[in-house]
Amino acid sequence: MRPLAAALLAAVATLSGGALSAQDAPTVYFSAIPDDDETRLTERFGKVADYLSDELGVPVEYIPVKSYAAAVTAFRNDQIQLAWFGGLSGVQARQAVPGSRAIAQGAEDEAFVTYFIAHEATGLEESETFPQEVAGLRFTFGAQTSTSGRLMPEYHIHQQTEQAPNELFPDVGFSGDHGQTLRLVASGAYELGALNYTVYEQAVEEGAPEVQTAKVVWKTPPYPDYNWTIRGDVDARWGEGFADRVQSALVDMDDPDLLASFPRSAFIPADNALYVPIEDTARELDLID
Repeated sequence: MRPLAAALLAAVATLSGGALSAQDAPTVYFSAIPDDDETRLTERFGKVADYLSDELGVPVEYIPVKSYAAAVTAFRNDQIQLAWFGGLSGVQARQAVPGSRAIAQGAEDEAFVTYFIAHEATGLEESETFPQEVAGLRFTFGAQTSTSGRLMPEYHIHQQTEQAPNELFPDVGFSGDHGQTLRLVASGAYELGALNYTVYEQAVEEGAPEVQTAKVVWKTPPYPDYNWTIRGDVDARWGEGFADRVQSALVDMDDPDLLASFPRSAFIPADNALYVPIEDTARELDLID
């Protein structure tokens, strides 16, 4: 939005007592990191847009993006004002737009984990300790800036083996999303992979054939992950307290179908301080400045 237009909207909001009517309010655009199949994402987030529009009394529209980096870029360029980010992409977005803040996370995101999965032909079994036998296997991460699909698994590979992934594995790939990681390992294209545990558990619940050949062999210790992040200038455009209203709408979301599509059991309040460990880990791995 152009600065003049933003200023005029802010003035209207002020004159009307800090809130714009639904017919006068500009659309709130939001997106999400593409961590799964695009069709599935569009279906679930279209319903979220309808819910938020009803709760906030302003038009809300979901805008799909093609990559994690594209989600951060759209946020920085004000093409979206709200986003469902991973831990690392949320840090990147808030760095790009000063004043922006994490406002909610899934109840499960307080203690998220990554699953390392292996093709059954490797003979690896699930272990409480990191399986050193993975050395020499073909390995794939998810997206390059995924918290659960790249940042944390790379960190733990370093911690557990004192080697970088390209030193430990002869072939290191980036699948692009968690669902694709599962498919690649299940097919044998890669022997080992790391992915968001909720994607794997949902595949188990749905009876997906991939879980028959791609088995969990190790789980990382917990860390904070996904979060809703909102731009710091939304109150000036949609009225004082708008960011807090968005937070309340997310935390109050109790429709089982909406929550199951994430999948999360509930959303809880969050703030930027929760993601300092993610920021520190990303700096340690030279993924952010």
